[in-house]
Amino acid sequence: MMVLAAAALLAGVAGAPVIGTDATACAGSGPAILVTALGLKDRKGRMKLELYPATEDDFLEDDRDLIKEGKFFRRVWAPTPPAGPVEMCIRAPHPGRYALLVTHDRDGKNKFNFFQDGAGFPSNAKLGMSRPKLAQAVIDVGAGVTATTVRIQYLHGLSGFAPVEAR
Repeated sequence: MMVLAAAALLAGVAGAPVIGTDATACAGSGPAILVTALGLKDRKGRMKLELYPATEDDFLEDDRDLIKEGKFFRRVWAPTPPAGPVEMCIRAPHPGRYALLVTHDRDGKNKFNFFQDGAGFPSNAKLGMSRPKLAQAVIDVGAGVTATTVRIQYLHGLSGFAPVEAR
């Protein structure tokens, strides 16, 4: 029975496989985050999850600095699936509060391109033009697998970032 439940979770809610190097963490006992990414502009490039400490000082800081300071940071990449749901998994070191960033790296250059790439956070609040706030990214991770749905947003003229369907 446990094997069937793990296989169903790995297969994803809608039958698509969970992607990313941490995919098996969502088939285990956790702690991990299963992210369903919605609203992709297209199926180019790669998807990325980043997990930060949930503090103002650490949110969106350079991973090298966080690691040098002995702080937690985790990143997971996966090619964007050509069709179907996009479900990715990232493991957390232990239950607790974290900040989660989801990006759609459409050009595959591993550097966020404001004019092409998309981003989203667990709150799904409209991002606009200013630097995202920590509160938009906070997620509480339990001892098992924590599921969240993130709507990806892309730059839309001078009004800033918004979901594709909101245009």
